[in-house]
Order: sequence, then C-alpha cells, then structure tokens
Amino acid sequence: MNDSAHTHQQPPTLRGASGEGPGPVDVLGVGFGPSNLGLAIAAAEHNAAHTGPPLTLRFAERQNRFGWHTGMLLPRTTMQISFLKDLVTQRNVHSRYSFLSYLAAQGRLIDFVNHQTFFPTRHEFHDYLEWAARTVDADVTYATTATGVRPVDDHFEVTLAGAGAGVVRARNVVVSTGLSARLPEYVTPSARVFHNHDLLGRLAELPTPRHGRFVVLGAGQSAAETVEYLHSTYPGAEVHAVFAKYGYSPADDSPYANRIFDPSAVDDFHSSTPDFRRRLMSYHRATNYSAVDLPLIEELYAREYAERVSGERRLFMHGASRALRVDDRGDGVVVTVAHEPTGLTEDLLCDGVVCATGFHQMDLGTVLGDLAADVVAEDGGPAVTRDYRLVTRAATEGSIFLQGGTEHTHGISSSLLSNVAVRTGEIVRAIARDRDSSGGAPAVRAAAHGTEALGG
Repeated sequence: MNDSAHTHQQPPTLRGASGEGPGPVDVLGVGFGPSNLGLAIAAAEHNAAHTGPPLTLRFAERQNRFGWHTGMLLPRTTMQISFLKDLVTQRNVHSRYSFLSYLAAQGRLIDFVNHQTFFPTRHEFHDYLEWAARTVDADVTYATTATGVRPVDDHFEVTLAGAGAGVVRARNVVVSTGLSARLPEYVTPSARVFHNHDLLGRLAELPTPRHGRFVVLGAGQSAAETVEYLHSTYPGAEVHAVFAKYGYSPADDSPYANRIFDPSAVDDFHSSTPDFRRRLMSYHRATNYSAVDLPLIEELYAREYAERVSGERRLFMHGASRALRVDDRGDGVVVTVAHEPTGLTEDLLCDGVVCATGFHQMDLGTVLGDLAADVVAEDGGPAVTRDYRLVTRAATEGSIFLQGGTEHTHGISSSLLSNVAVRTGEIVRAIARDRDSSGGAPAVRAAAHGTEALGG
C-alpha cells in the first residue's frame, strides 16, 4: 500500500438503478496529480473554514502511487516557476500545505532561505508534492481509471476499471488526467525509441548500447534537458540533437510576459473572442512552448564549443533539420536526418532515440465514454464555462469540471502548475455554492441554458 494518501482497493459500487449502496459523494476526482491534489487541499481547507456538512471527495488515479513526471526527475534540473506558485499560497498564504510549511516540516527552512533562490530543484518540488499528498486527508484509489460517466437522476455514475473496479456515484466529477505523450507520425515506439516523459525508466531498460550514439528530437526545455543528461551520463557516447529551429530559443520569463500566467489573465482570456485568444497564445508561446532556459542553452553551447577546441566531438546540434525516418532494426536504430536548407541527408546509427516532441491534451473520450458525444464544441475543443464546467447539450443535475484541456478557453496556464491554487479554490467554491443554493442538489448546467452557460 502506498502511504501517499488513504487508499481503497474497492470503491463503493452501485448494484442497480434503484439507488442501492452508499449515497453519492460530492466530488469524484479522476486523476490525482498536482491539480486534483490541490483540489483535495482546497476542499479540506473549505471544510475546516465552514460549518455544516463537509464536502465529500473521492479520487481515482491510474498510477500505482503518487508521482509527477517521475521519468524526468533529472539531476541538475530546477523548477521553471517560483516556489510561491505551489498548491496553495496564491489562494491562502496561511495554508499548512505550502512549500514553506513543507520546508519547515523537513527542517530545511533556514537552509532554503540561505540558498537565495525562487526555483527549487525538481527533485525537491516533487518531494513537496509527495509530502502534501501524505499530509492531506484524501481518499484515493490507485491503479484505477475512469472509463465512462453517465448522468442518473441527481448524480453521475462513474465506471471505474482496474484495482478499484466498480461504479461510483458522484454529484460532480473533476477530470484531471494530465497530458499524454505525443510521438511523430513516422515513429513507432520500441525498447530503443521512446518519449522523453519516460526517460529514466526507459534508459534503465535500454538494451545494451553498441553504437555509442543517441538522437534527441525536439527543441524545447525537455529536449535540451535530455541532451544535457545523456551527454553527462554516457561519457563515451555521441549525442545528436535534431530540431527544426536553427538553434534553441530562450524562454521568455520576463516579468511582463509572465503576467500571462496570472489568475487575472484567465478572466481576460475567457472573456476574449476566439480570434484574440489565438493571438494571445501566439504572442506568448515562448513563455512555455519550444523554449529553453537561457543558462541551459549557454551550458550546452559551452560544451559543444569546448569539444570543437579539443577536437573530440560528442555533442552535435542539427539545426534547421528534421528526421525523415526512424528505423529500429533490433540491434540499433537508424535515423535519417535531413538538413532543410540544403536537402542533404545523413543516416545516424544509434542506441536510442528520445522524442521530446510534446504532449496531447487529455482525452475526454476515454474518461467520459458515451457522454463525450454530448459535449458542446468551442474553437476546436470542449466548451467550458469560466468556472471550468464542461458544457453538454443535455441538462445534468451535477457538473463535470476540467483541470486541463482548457487552454483554448482559459489560456496558457490551463495545464500548468502556475494557477493550481486559484483554480482549485474556484472549483471548490462553485461546487459548495451549488450544493448550498439548491438544498443539497447541484445546480443544472447545460448548453440548454443558452449562451449564459458560456459566459464569464
């Protein structure tokens, strides 16, 4: 059993339409990463601050234990956001679940202050998240996935598969299943070809290297971190970075640009026209997408330059290039790289190919089942109200809330840590307000209510 949170192997089941079994919980959270962990904390703090019946929550998490991007917990990597953008501080500076409270509990508060940084290592921030998951009284069933959501009377029936297989009744559902790895169309994953999301685990299982060479596809922060890690960890191997840009572009973390992550920016974004939303995303993509921290760019350039001086080359940057083919031949992988300006190609025989090629937004169809067909579309994604409710064509008594997959409606912080504290507070307040205003039954939310459902 994992000690990250209270774990149940068998959630309540509903044996028939007559309503047998336990009453519905107020919230079933699908996924238990940082966002729904933040939701559990926001609900716990709400319950502590309010009289009356507490909000009841359950969570189903597909992983066997709590973990956040564990395959990329690389040495020498730091967070790209301030520790003040933890799970709670922007909503409640007095919270016992803050990063500073974690430091105090670990006996490292003074040491961290002397460190004089806003950016803890990724290892330390992950340890903070694990600490928060252990500390909050969250009811989590691990190794469990949601495969369907069905409205029934005044609640939803959520079908679960895995260790906690069964049906849970919930008045509201909060979906936060995270991102899924995106591979180029020409790539077939294998033991030697994989996404960087699983880097550490896949390297541990990599077949015996024979060729002393790795290829990394991609131009973002994860790609550059992977290049640095491979170059440091395999001192006898070449590392070839392949990307369409001429070189890595620095991330824009300037103060004014970073306002795109402010909670108030969500209001601005959601109230804007779809056209202006797209323009905002275009203006500020360099704050998050296909951009690299400048110190890491400088470090990689220094290494490459030093190798040019010594004549012993191991680090190669293939700018303005793309991979045409990735052919796993069993004992090695042949990557055909084309230099776009000249059209010249070369074949690289390597031991592994790491695709740092980004992620897909969470797939609602795998969670909602048939109900996904009833979701109203908006600007290439699902229609979502300002308080993160999914809009469906048919009226439902409860609501489905999204934490993630709302970049097209709520902006660039949709799937990032930056706004977790504020977003989870908004969702908890909305759920509590619905329950209190309707005498125990949530307010109906559906597209049938007209354009008001889509407003701010």
